[in-house]
Amino acid sequence: MLALASAAFAAGLLGGVHCAGMCGGIVGSFSAAARGPALARQLAFNGGRIASYSLAGVIAGALGSLGQAADPLLYVQAALFALANVVMVMLGLYIAGWGETVLRFERAGAILWRRIEPYARSVFPIDSTAKSLGAGLLWGWVPCGLVYSILVLALASGSAPGGAAVMAAFGLGTLPALLAAGFFAQRLLALRRAPWVRRAAGTVIITVALVGLARVPGLTEALRAGWNCIA
Repeated sequence: MLALASAAFAAGLLGGVHCAGMCGGIVGSFSAAARGPALARQLAFNGGRIASYSLAGVIAGALGSLGQAADPLLYVQAALFALANVVMVMLGLYIAGWGETVLRFERAGAILWRRIEPYARSVFPIDSTAKSLGAGLLWGWVPCGLVYSILVLALASGSAPGGAAVMAAFGLGTLPALLAAGFFAQRLLALRRAPWVRRAAGTVIITVALVGLARVPGLTEALRAGWNCIA
C-alpha cells in the first residue's frame, strides 16, 4: 500500500502542471477576494478538494476489497496492481502530450459532474473562506483524467482506508502546484504550456509505472514464458 501511495504522491507532484491548468483559473480568481486572508482561502479550497479525493478513494478501495474477497488469490491482487501501473503509463503519455487515452475517463465522469455543477455555481463569487472550502469539496469531483487514473491505484489498494490514503497522498502531491497557481496563476500556466515541462513530468511518471510493472508478482515470468512460446 505504501508503494501505491508513494506512486500517487509522485503522480500528483509531477502532474501538478495539469492540475494548474484545470483548477488554476479558479484558485487564481479568488486569491484577491474581499474577505479573509488569501492563504486561508487557498488552504480551504485545497483541503476541500483533497477531502473529496479521499472520499472517492474510500469508494474505489472498498470496491477493490470486494473483488479480493470474492477471489483472494494472489493473481487478483497482481492483476489490479498491473492494471494500475498500465493506467499510470497512459497518464504519463497524456501529461507528456503523447496520447489522450485517459480523456475517456473524463468523458465518463462528465455524467456525475452534470449533477454537481449547479451546486458548484452556487458558491460564486468565492469571496470567503467558507465558500472556498465549499468550492474545493465540489471541485474535487470535476471530470479529470489525472484524478480518475489515480483512482485505479486506490482500487488496487484493496481496502477503503488504503484507497483513502492513496487519494490523499495524490492530493497532497498536487498541493504545491495548486498553491502556486493561486498566487502566480499566469506565470504558472505559462510554465505548464512549455513542452519540455510536460514531457519531463510525463517521462518520470511513465518510468515510475514501468518500475511498478516490473515488481508485479509473476508478471515478468509470465511475459518470459509467453515470449518463449511465440519464439
